[in-house]
Amino acid sequence: MTASQQVDVLIIGAGAAGLMCAISAGQRGRKVLVVDHANKVGKKILMSGGGRCNFTNMYAEPDNFLCENPHFFKSALARYTQWDFIELVGKHQVPYHEKKLGQLFCDNKASDIVDMLLSECDQAGAQVRTHCSIESVAYDTGKTCYLVKTTLGDIAAESLVVATGGLSIPTMGATGLGYELAEQFGLRLLPRTAGLVPFTLSKEQLAPFASLVGSSADVRISCGEQSFRENILFTHRGLSGPAVLQISSYWQPGKDISIDWSPDRNLMDFFQQAREERPKAELKTVLANLHTKNWANVFCEHWLNSQPMNSYSDKQLQALADQLHGWTILPAGTEGYRTAEVTLGGVNTDDLSSKTLEAKNQPGLYFVGEVVDVTGWLGGFNFQWAWASGHAAGSFA
Repeated sequence: MTASQQVDVLIIGAGAAGLMCAISAGQRGRKVLVVDHANKVGKKILMSGGGRCNFTNMYAEPDNFLCENPHFFKSALARYTQWDFIELVGKHQVPYHEKKLGQLFCDNKASDIVDMLLSECDQAGAQVRTHCSIESVAYDTGKTCYLVKTTLGDIAAESLVVATGGLSIPTMGATGLGYELAEQFGLRLLPRTAGLVPFTLSKEQLAPFASLVGSSADVRISCGEQSFRENILFTHRGLSGPAVLQISSYWQPGKDISIDWSPDRNLMDFFQQAREERPKAELKTVLANLHTKNWANVFCEHWLNSQPMNSYSDKQLQALADQLHGWTILPAGTEGYRTAEVTLGGVNTDDLSSKTLEAKNQPGLYFVGEVVDVTGWLGGFNFQWAWASGHAAGSFA
């Protein structure tokens, strides 16, 4: 790449949002260049979904996203829907399947999605360069263009799109560059924290669960008004699994989480029936029908007093039922960005156009994807935001 290269659109970040933006801008006849400091493009795409990429969700709705301004993302999501991306996947004959709850995964491997995006970039005439770090960015008001110094030379661009991602999984190359650029050009940032992340527990809290490590259970987990019905997984460090990852985005330090260990069954009815039909059976034997014998033993040893069912009064049974329907625990914290799937917070959406993703105070500067304060639930929603926001900015940049 020659020094002082001139392009219409320079996109920093060759992830999901950056590549989609390049495709949209290139299809409009814009001269597009995408640069990334990593050694290959789409690293988070490649590792997502266990290497099969949960690329969208059939039931993507505004309710599946978190943002300080809950209306901001509706425009972009409405203009590039999950069905638009599914159509693109179909066009490239990438085989896929629904795993559960509308989650769509590649049948083969995540690289099918990256190959599809690069093919679309190629057809749209958008160039993609890796091993390219950003050294400085300046705006030339006279020429109304961005002057970007990179390790591959200087680039002048009419439009600059920041698609740098968040802080999650630093081993994949995550940096705070996008936030630095936002601040440089006067955009406000909201506090950033790890989202879709496992909880950690204290040593004392972990001790009772030692024999349950590696096992999972179907539960309803709640924090405040928000709840999710999914699996919970016991780990050496605390609690993980889809239910925990989902609720972690709504959790604040110092807050309890509540777990309903029997979301489908009224435990008072269940206990009364057991008392009638199996009066001499111990509580732990009856509870083994909910999850596992090991789980029942742990809970009876540490939180419940296991006695023969006929020794419990209705009041005692109701207390046991209430305890298991609303069992609470206070997480010590989370595993942080090291294992977090997303970064909550970021560029304040009040400073961006919901139609174009352009900065309101800075012409030709756009922010897309995870760097923006829009976070989806687990299950393909964050990729859908990447596709939608990238397409929105690419339609105008």
